Amino acid sequence: SSQNLPTALVATIKKLQSGYIAGTRVHMGKLRDFLTTSCVTKLSFLPDDSTQEMQLNKIMKGLAGHTSRPKLLSFGNKMKRRHISRKNLSVHGSVRRSRSIQVDPENIQDGSTSPGDPSSPQDEREDHLLHHLKGGLHPMPQECDRAPSPVGSPILTRHKFGFTHEESVDQQELIEQLNHTEVLHEQADIIHYLVMKNGPNWKTEVGGKDCTLKELLVELYEKAGHWKQWWLVRHTAGMLKKRVEELALSATDLLVRQKQLSVGLPSVNEKVITAPLPPDELAAIIFEVYGEDLSTASLTQELLIYLAMFIRTEPKLFKEMLRLRVGLIIQVMASELARTLKCSGDEASDHLLNLSPFEMKTLLHHILSGKEFVIKAVHSEHEDESCLRVKSKKSQEEANQFARLSKSPQKKMLDLALSQPETEEEDIAMETDRQGQWLRRRRLDGALNRVPEGFYPRVWKVLSMCSGLSIEGKFLPNSLTREMTPGEFKFALRVETVLNTIPQPEYRQLMVEALIVLTMVSENEWSVKMDEIHVDKLVHEANALFIKDQDIPKESVKQCEGPTGICLHFYDSAPSGRFGTMSYLCRALANILHIPADHEGNVECNLS
Repeated sequence: SSQNLPTALVATIKKLQSGYIAGTRVHMGKLRDFLTTSCVTKLSFLPDDSTQEMQLNKIMKGLAGHTSRPKLLSFGNKMKRRHISRKNLSVHGSVRRSRSIQVDPENIQDGSTSPGDPSSPQDEREDHLLHHLKGGLHPMPQECDRAPSPVGSPILTRHKFGFTHEESVDQQELIEQLNHTEVLHEQADIIHYLVMKNGPNWKTEVGGKDCTLKELLVELYEKAGHWKQWWLVRHTAGMLKKRVEELALSATDLLVRQKQLSVGLPSVNEKVITAPLPPDELAAIIFEVYGEDLSTASLTQELLIYLAMFIRTEPKLFKEMLRLRVGLIIQVMASELARTLKCSGDEASDHLLNLSPFEMKTLLHHILSGKEFVIKAVHSEHEDESCLRVKSKKSQEEANQFARLSKSPQKKMLDLALSQPETEEEDIAMETDRQGQWLRRRRLDGALNRVPEGFYPRVWKVLSMCSGLSIEGKFLPNSLTREMTPGEFKFALRVETVLNTIPQPEYRQLMVEALIVLTMVSENEWSVKMDEIHVDKLVHEANALFIKDQDIPKESVKQCEGPTGICLHFYDSAPSGRFGTMSYLCRALANILHIPADHEGNVECNLS
């Protein structure tokens, strides 16, 4: 009866019956009367009663003695490998071989610039710089066996024999080895192989007890967490198909802020997400695009959580970014580790997957913000191995300011001395860092799909003055300007989709710069006829002018090539200045469009 209802609720019901509430027209009736004209959806990120009950049961089981379950695996944390029999050689390193993070898409075989010994210290320095640029782009994996990393990343030995035939693997012998080994990597390799071969529900006997491979996986997951082996935590979580609790909510937070998402590796199997999805469906897409690379599937879920955190608290980090390509961000993170740690691409992938959650989040923030950072190996007294720490790099000005604030004159002298390079080797290292900064900036901006402010309306204006724009075989027709307005989000997505077909982020960023240069035609009073414009040809023409001005010998041109045949030094040139990329793009545009120049060969233009 209405007598048992709160007064406020009764008053609200009466207002609803009247047809108006707070000045808004409403209609009150039975639910079945509204179903035919209603949109029914599910708030998938809200836990239902069954989910809450399952979580409560899990907590109660833990309180009732979760740790009393008998252990099946040896609980040691030995990192040194034992010898694996030749019969089971293909199992060795199976976890590592399942990864798909690539840092070397162009498959450069050698980072050196020229054969033979350098003829002078200057030549040696130039060779070192070019080696640094090539290594930053494509750190190559070592083909020989390698020992475990001194910083404790899970670098597994890669044998020259590769995979052997399945029939040569003795699974019973693997079970026996699993019974006796305490080496964490061996346990991971064996269990990974058995699960991939037989499935998680395959029954076996370990430690004198019957069990399934899934039970072994769960125990390995718990053991990895206990020893803080983050690479194995991520891999076993992927094998168990674990889903991050707030995965769907995090993706929705990004999507509602007009940021499209893509997961998977570019040019391999990339899936674009444009609308909110239920958590299970979203997780299924992530696992599908990465296939057997379960480590990167788990890492992708983790990064989506961090990206959502950042867009809530620091939305300025995502300015002028329409699509977040998580797979490409992962590749760039690995590439940055390769550059900073001076290691191969495979080793960088290992280091990346072994970062702690906090260090992973810190590294992602530095990538998004464009801050310089350093990575150091820190040894803990309570751990048998070192771990990586990601920290912001202090500028020279900050170092000098710190020195001025030091108390004693002796301390000031010491700090100032430490901030300066003491040896020629340190001086070369600082120079190589400066030498690669524009290359890295283009790679980061390209990977993050970051463009200059007002970029898409300016492209619309260029497109309105020509028959179309061609970018690496993809065509943007003039008709788009009649179908869409300059500031329309749909037009920006069309341009973004064409740019995203370019797998190399640094090359993509040069295309963006070339499109900016094309806006000169619309912003300067030039009487030129424009038909279809090939933006990629404009970039290659600018590169040719750069090589000609630098007087690079023909035999050295091939050796300093980066992605798509563009010179590495051109990638690493600043946009502005006489020898900047924008200057060469302007000259290339003048050549292609036959824009008249003055008696000194200069073209007057305004680049805003």
